[in-house]
Amino acid sequence: MINILLFVDSGIDDSLALMYAVQNPELNIVGVVSGYGNITKEESLRNTAYLLKLGGREDIPIIAGVSGPLSGKPATFYPEIHGEEGLGPIQPPEDFTGLKVYDINKIIDIIDQYKNDIVLVGLGRQTDLALPLIIYGEDAYKDVNAIYMMGGAFLVPGNVSAEAEANFYSDPLAADIVLEKGRNVYLFPLNVTNKAVVTPEMIDYISANTESAYKDLIKPAFEYYFQAYKENVPGIGGAPIHDAVPLIILTNPDLAKFIKRRVRVEQFGGAQGKTNADFRPKPEEQPEDTLDYIAMEIDTAKLLETFMLNFTAV
Repeated sequence: MINILLFVDSGIDDSLALMYAVQNPELNIVGVVSGYGNITKEESLRNTAYLLKLGGREDIPIIAGVSGPLSGKPATFYPEIHGEEGLGPIQPPEDFTGLKVYDINKIIDIIDQYKNDIVLVGLGRQTDLALPLIIYGEDAYKDVNAIYMMGGAFLVPGNVSAEAEANFYSDPLAADIVLEKGRNVYLFPLNVTNKAVVTPEMIDYISANTESAYKDLIKPAFEYYFQAYKENVPGIGGAPIHDAVPLIILTNPDLAKFIKRRVRVEQFGGAQGKTNADFRPKPEEQPEDTLDYIAMEIDTAKLLETFMLNFTAV
């Protein structure tokens, strides 16, 4: 079993990933950091608490993330994609009486508790993942086995601008800090996550064959998400489960192929959030500890099969 500390914003794609992790017997969620992203910090916390309660995992510590990027600029939200509350048409309860939420220092406590036996998984904006590196320095994650991040786009179009992916575009400084100061970073860009397209037929199969606690959420949330994708990507046959990809690969590493390169993130102007790496056959030499693992290929069929089995085996 792999101990993971999740960083989410609990919009639809993050929520599907959180559901996946809760259902997966190979993953032990030791905490969830929930902050702004596609929805506000407050909505994110409420959705995270709701999903953990439905999954019978109220024992998992919830850590309050931040409300916006390190730049101090107002965060941009995407209700047209994730719905007003972040779960499409689903409205979680307004509050959770007695809900305990920890501050950002809890991240270090959890890492100390699971020293050298924990993976950090950043599925939303990378602001919360970067904060301990700013507060405590680059040794904050010295006892972490690896950092898995969903974000970036290499030599393919972005999804929030011509060249940038949403997580990195929204806080390019945070993303760059994690990539530069973090070690053993595995990056899952749009190059691979765009291929992980779940179709309505797959969701219908899951809905008809699962006893999951999330049975009544998966289909309506996905359908809302799919409608948004059809508007943005005409002709698409489904919707990509971007944030579930790192979790699936974490327990099935043979489903992905990586290359090692140093990744930097553009900070300003029209290229804000763009990820840069040297893809020449003989790239310029970089210090070994600055190299990141970039997922460039995935076995899409087996990955999607794994996603479906995770819910239908329950």
